[in-house]
Amino acid sequence: MMKKLFVADTPKMIGKVVELYGWVASKRDHKKVVFIDLRDRSGVVQVIGDEKLKELSQEDVVYVKGLIKERPKNLINSKLKTGTIEIEAQKVVILSKAKPLPIPIEGDGYQIDEEVRLKYRYLDLRRERLKNNLFFRYQFIKEIRHFMDAKGFIEIETPILTKATPEGARDFIVPSRLQKGKFYALPQSPQQYKQLLMLSGFEKYFQIARCFRDEDPRADRAYGEFTQLDVEKSFTSQEEIQGLIEELLVMVIKKVFPKKKFLKVPFPKISYQEALEKYQSDRPDIRQSQEDDVLAFCWVIDFPLFEWKEQEKRWDATHHPFTSPKKEDLPFLEKGEYEKIRADQYDLVLNGFEVGGGSIRITDPKLQAKIFEIMGHTKEQVEEKFGHLLEAFSYGVPPHGGIALGLDRLLQVILNEKSVREAIAFPASSGGKTSVMDAPSSVDEEQLRELGIERKKVKR
Repeated sequence: MMKKLFVADTPKMIGKVVELYGWVASKRDHKKVVFIDLRDRSGVVQVIGDEKLKELSQEDVVYVKGLIKERPKNLINSKLKTGTIEIEAQKVVILSKAKPLPIPIEGDGYQIDEEVRLKYRYLDLRRERLKNNLFFRYQFIKEIRHFMDAKGFIEIETPILTKATPEGARDFIVPSRLQKGKFYALPQSPQQYKQLLMLSGFEKYFQIARCFRDEDPRADRAYGEFTQLDVEKSFTSQEEIQGLIEELLVMVIKKVFPKKKFLKVPFPKISYQEALEKYQSDRPDIRQSQEDDVLAFCWVIDFPLFEWKEQEKRWDATHHPFTSPKKEDLPFLEKGEYEKIRADQYDLVLNGFEVGGGSIRITDPKLQAKIFEIMGHTKEQVEEKFGHLLEAFSYGVPPHGGIALGLDRLLQVILNEKSVREAIAFPASSGGKTSVMDAPSSVDEEQLRELGIERKKVKR
């Protein structure tokens, strides 16, 4: 039995009869001789034949058995990796006929309405640009795992069904069938779980984590769900976490995107105040010119711990409520001068986009409870929402800190894409609809009754 090849392997098999499977990317009928371009995930190769190829049409799925031959020198196609060879077809079988496509898949596709592209995302993903984006994403995450493993970190999965807690964005909630009237929440991040893992003694944790936030979509933010590299380490410092992430990104980007250049390594550190004064933004683009292949990473540090919410007349955490204040600023906490307290926080910015954020965490249960109270939570609310964490801290907790990198946005910037959705296989649209599946959708009354939920009519 012959071994099935990928198209990309064919130039190494000159003179051999091989079997290939793929899609008909194009067809050129010259009456006595017919040419097709056969495409699989690895590339495109030219197949030459006679009557066997005449029945084929674009995007048919086919099996081809044929002899690999060198092309004459004057017919070599230097634009193709397989341009030095062609396949002389001996047998062709149509495995699946394709109707005319509702969208073209040649070219970059930017001119096509995004809602239409997402409706037919399974076709859109046949496009060379998007296929390459997803291969780069796969390689990027694979190299992250290799790096973290070599540094002694262990990957641990944390729950998707969890508890609703105020962490800065709206939760997606999931009704419980077994405990009617109660709800799970999808995690905005694994924040509390990774801190509990430090308390459990794992010391070095990471996860390629799925996170869920009911936030308004933007070009640089996917609606609903996103993927982040989540990292936590015990007995660490801000400088150590920053050094780890710099080493990771330099190594992985050089391996996956060797043509990219770094503006500065180590990454510059800019205070929050300096960023606002010099760049009028806490996400500064420090490039002198807008060169596409230059990656200008920088750290923004010394953020204020709190920000005043005028509409709600209360203080809120600038980052999240588990961020530790700078030790030297703790006296301001006792005096109630909250605007003067700086956070032990660090954001990673790339070419003007925030691609990561982290902090050293609070491990003193009394300090953590105080932060919650400053944010407007009553003692009863703190106990209800965070009592499990505060109790855990009473059993011996190591100092720890960490960071999360938004992989979708990070890849969007590296790939020079205008929208984060171009770096995701099946993103939600800008209107919040899940591509292809047309979600959210209605559920029947029987399922709602089983969950103890009654639907009310909303006046429009």
